[in-house]
Amino acid sequence: MALTEPLRVGYVVKRYPRYSETFVVREILAHEEAGLEIDIFSLRPPDDGHFQDVISRVRAPVHYLYLPADGLAAEELAAALLKAADFWTVLQTCSEVLPDLWTALATARVEAARDVYQAVLLARQVRLRGIRHLHAPFASAATTVARLAARFARVPYSFTARAKDIFHESVQSDDLRRKLSDAAAVITVSDYNLEYLHKTYGPAAAQVQRIYNGLDLTEFSYKTPQERPPRIVAVGRLVEKKGFADLIDACGLLARRGHDFSCQIIGTGPLRADLHARITRLGLDTKVKFIGPRPQSEVIKEIQGAAVLAAPCVLGTDGNRDGLPNVLFEAMALGTPCISTDVTGIPEVVRDGDTGLMVPQGEPAALAVAIERLLTTPALRVQLATQARRLIEAEFDVRRNAARRRALFQAADQVGVRQAGDGMGVGAAPEAR
Repeated sequence: MALTEPLRVGYVVKRYPRYSETFVVREILAHEEAGLEIDIFSLRPPDDGHFQDVISRVRAPVHYLYLPADGLAAEELAAALLKAADFWTVLQTCSEVLPDLWTALATARVEAARDVYQAVLLARQVRLRGIRHLHAPFASAATTVARLAARFARVPYSFTARAKDIFHESVQSDDLRRKLSDAAAVITVSDYNLEYLHKTYGPAAAQVQRIYNGLDLTEFSYKTPQERPPRIVAVGRLVEKKGFADLIDACGLLARRGHDFSCQIIGTGPLRADLHARITRLGLDTKVKFIGPRPQSEVIKEIQGAAVLAAPCVLGTDGNRDGLPNVLFEAMALGTPCISTDVTGIPEVVRDGDTGLMVPQGEPAALAVAIERLLTTPALRVQLATQARRLIEAEFDVRRNAARRRALFQAADQVGVRQAGDGMGVGAAPEAR
């Protein structure tokens, strides 16, 4: 491959597209706008019934590794057992373009057969399509496959560690330590995460850098919250860590105090029935509504029509927690003041009394007081929203933050080129270098 060819990067995700992962799509769009060539590799089929309209702007081809690829005998792996005969056929076929494959398989001893199988398919595509770097936007299964494929294809890889892939009880520390140690670059999305990874994984996390997610600020125009109806909006999956049970309880307190308000919760998830029963039990059916998932354009409209965005995040009983909810800086960009809690990296953005209001997690009474302040004090809404927009412009511009990611990809590529020239090989396991 000529070194003058532009860098081509493979983005490895568990499912594509996904309704809730617009931040990944924005990142890819910013890279494409800057001229980066991208291929998207999805390990599973999409399973959402709704998709954001921004996905239509992505030019990158999408390759589904669970389907037959280039005539190879491949099984759909999401629910089916991997047949030994298919696995052996894939290994033999892919080894024709991956000359180091048989030796490299020794580094996959502790990995699941499905991950190895998909990594081999991915590595073949890396070689055939001239991809020189792999990046996984999450540290879970996508990074497992990217790490193996990078070794098989002898290219560098990087990944982003966000929230569930760091904190959930299912995270295996030895597995994440291997990923951190072997990666050419690692990104995380908050200073809180950065400190946690350094403290927990020590030298293995020494190279991790904090780069915030970003917004295309031309799509999130500021509108003063001076005149807003007494409306509360919340956005997110209906899961424990979002704290929507506390929001409903806070709305119950506001209703008992005689406040005129409405609350809309945008999203879907496994707790919908439980949360709806809570609304009914508190007599809030006319005030609190679930409106389901919505396209990004409608979400923007709903947020910008509200007096307050509530994100009462909590630490889940399974250890899961939000890293830094994207809806917070979306609302802050749009001019809607935010209330949130001190979970993980949230205080880096919602600075109490400056860019938003902070309440203790799991305390509906405190949340109700903060909502009441914003519903009834237009001057406070304007003050917080003005400062919040300035912070977003300074720290969360998607083009600026994507450029920092590209710099890491390019630096890893140059290291790989030098190693290849020295005969060390790219993507080799540390003990082989």
